[in-house]
Amino acid sequence: MTRQTISTDKAPAAVGTYSQAVKVDNTVYISGQLGLDPVTMELKEGFAAQAKQAFENIKAICEAAGGSLNDVVKFNVSLTDLNDFAALNEVFVANLSEPYPARAAVQVAALPKGGVVEIESILYIA
Repeated sequence: MTRQTISTDKAPAAVGTYSQAVKVDNTVYISGQLGLDPVTMELKEGFAAQAKQAFENIKAICEAAGGSLNDVVKFNVSLTDLNDFAALNEVFVANLSEPYPARAAVQVAALPKGGVVEIESILYIA
């Protein structure tokens, strides 16, 4: 088993004791991404802006790992309000094409930094 830490300054620095991503052989596990601007480390304003920024952060990490959003096989999404589910779907449609990866979405009581959405992903690079 080969294990490699993936890091890029095009995504926010970790706000805790974790790596942006870890690659094991051909699989990359990307830590949950908030809607944090990687330069200012401030959250974007509102659900849609945070979800779009989280996708930009994931995209940057995918590229740093040698892949792309098209290589993502699973997304796990945490929302502070399931009423944002329709807006979440709009962001997914804007960033992905069919066939879509697997996905889970759950409502949580709170997220780090006061975020309203956090998205983690797993990609496979052949």
